[in-house]
Formats: sequence, structure tokens, C-alpha cells
Amino acid sequence: MRRVSALAAVAAAIAVWAPVAAQQQPAAPAAQRPAQARDDSFRPASSRRADEGKGPYRSLVIRGAMLIDGTGGPPRGPVDIVVEGNKIAAVRSAGTAGLPLRANRAPQGAEYEVDATGMYVMPGFVDLHVHAGEAPKNADAEYAYKLWLAHGVTTVRGVPLTDNALAVKEKERSAKNEIVAPRIFN
Repeated sequence: MRRVSALAAVAAAIAVWAPVAAQQQPAAPAAQRPAQARDDSFRPASSRRADEGKGPYRSLVIRGAMLIDGTGGPPRGPVDIVVEGNKIAAVRSAGTAGLPLRANRAPQGAEYEVDATGMYVMPGFVDLHVHAGEAPKNADAEYAYKLWLAHGVTTVRGVPLTDNALAVKEKERSAKNEIVAPRIFN
């Protein structure tokens, strides 16, 4: 009985969908579409807006975080992470887990501080094989850059990222923090 009802269900589905499928016309291949309907240009990332992120800072301290350091060991902390010149300069103990954090921890006077008490931090991911994309799938480099960052990828190596002239320009713009993008290596 089950086999008969299963066959009846499949036959009913075919009877319902066959007329719908017959009415649908497949899309014309990209090569057959009119030239003006396609945009094959690849656009570099737009400049960073004032509301997109903060920094870089001469000195930044992330205070009281639990650190997943990527060694395979358990999280450690709480720690204070000191960033100077856009690079991690030190990871310092901030106290003992479960107890109040030590007060007046060095360094004092950081240009910017983040209270990460109760939060976890980990190193950014490095993707060694990326392409920024191309039209029509992804015509904007900015989309790929922000997608990578949203997934924790902070450094990429293009193989190639895009054409060489644009890849070199985007790498320079990323290094100067002119665009929202991971660190780029070509």
C-alpha cells in the first residue's frame, strides 16, 4: 500500500508541475543577451565612509577578554590585548577567571579602549586563495571584502584577486585604511 501511495504522490506532483515547467522559458545565455543589458566591469571598493568602523589608533587596548589563541588549547584569560600601530604588541593577564579584574592595569592612556569583559576574541582567519569576483556574479569588490570581514577573514591572498593593476591599487588602499577590506597580499 505504501508503494502505491508513494507512486500516486509522485504522479500527482508531476501532473501539477508539468504545466508550470512547460510555461517557463529558460533564460538566454549571457552571450546572447544584448550588450547593453550586461555590465562586465568590475568595480573597485568605494572609499571608507565616516560611519564605517573606527581607527586605526596609535594605541588600542581590548580589556578583559577571554582569548582563543589558535593553539588548540582552552581559552585563557581574562587578558588585555594591546594593539599599537595596527599590530598586536602584547597580551597581558588581566586577572583570574571568575574573580573581579585587577584595577588600574597597564597600559594607561590608550587612545581607545574596548571593554570586552565576558567576551571571547580570537585571531583573524587568513584565506590564501581568493578572487574578488567579477560581473555578473559579483561586480563590486566591496561586497567580497565586507563578506570576508564579516566571516572573520582579516587577511587574504589573491590568486589573482582581480586584474593586476586593480589588485595592486586595492592592496595599497587597504593598507592605508582607505577602504573597508582585509589586509591584501597579491
